Amino acid sequence: MRRREALQLPLAVLAAACAGARPVAAQPAPAAGAAPADLWTLGMFAGPSPFALAPLAGATQPILRGADVTDMPDLRIDTVAHPNLVIAGDRHWLFFTAKDLSVNKGGIGLAESRDGRVWRFRRTVIRESFVLSDPYVFEWQGTWYMVPEAYTGTTVRLYRATAFPDRWEFVRDLLAGDADTHFISPTLLRHEGRWYLFTSPPGNDTLRLFHADDLAGPFVEHPRSPVVVKDAHLARPAGRPFVHDGALYRVAQDCVPTYGRAVRACRITTLSSTAYAETPVSAPLIEANGDGWMRKAAHHVDAHRRPDGTWIAAVDALGAP
Repeated sequence: MRRREALQLPLAVLAAACAGARPVAAQPAPAAGAAPADLWTLGMFAGPSPFALAPLAGATQPILRGADVTDMPDLRIDTVAHPNLVIAGDRHWLFFTAKDLSVNKGGIGLAESRDGRVWRFRRTVIRESFVLSDPYVFEWQGTWYMVPEAYTGTTVRLYRATAFPDRWEFVRDLLAGDADTHFISPTLLRHEGRWYLFTSPPGNDTLRLFHADDLAGPFVEHPRSPVVVKDAHLARPAGRPFVHDGALYRVAQDCVPTYGRAVRACRITTLSSTAYAETPVSAPLIEANGDGWMRKAAHHVDAHRRPDGTWIAAVDALGAP
């Protein structure tokens, strides 16, 4: 069944790195002795399950700041967000949004780590003439792919790694809309032999669902779409779906009472080419804590189960790093 009931709470949109929220003008440098400006930065969490995450022991939070992105000299990168974690062999790779908010330009950045605690910026891996953000990276049949958000355009773009993790090429559009159609935070899921694609229009309160037999498409809208309507608690995708204790979950931004306040999980109880149902989990995966680098918002979680059964997750947050 579709979730159509929303809690009646006010929605205030914070200045954010994400598409769908209006970019803000550049902030003037703080006066001497003034508190630093709130910025989007990245962190690493871990725990016995994706529902019991805490800052990763031994990691200095945040683990990456905009100032660490050094290969776009024409921009002043002040924002890093939407971390997408890949663990391959003895390496941890982190793909993320890197942006200069004052001009709303940037690209997809890459950082690397041996242990998930200490990170080093490697390079910007994709930069287009339009805005890209929120990279979703996955492996399929021995090839690495990326689906970033291109919210200033009207398509969902698929990229392929020609030399993982550094080199990528555009493959094709998975979805295309008219001039008034935008696809925010596109998130792919492979389930029981089919591809499903979750995405939101601007506004953060609606979730559309598409599906296809093949990764290359064609993707068509699901008969139950939109699967979330007028619910800013649970609509907009906030990271990679995951399986825990045999159950499938998607993650969503909770934008009430303020934009990106927390990340919540929804257990997907039915998913097929004709049906969809989900049940929200009551407690958030992460949330703003009113202090430090997570002071104002925390709106993205990419959680992975490690070989020892514990979980590690890349997160982002808005605060004073």
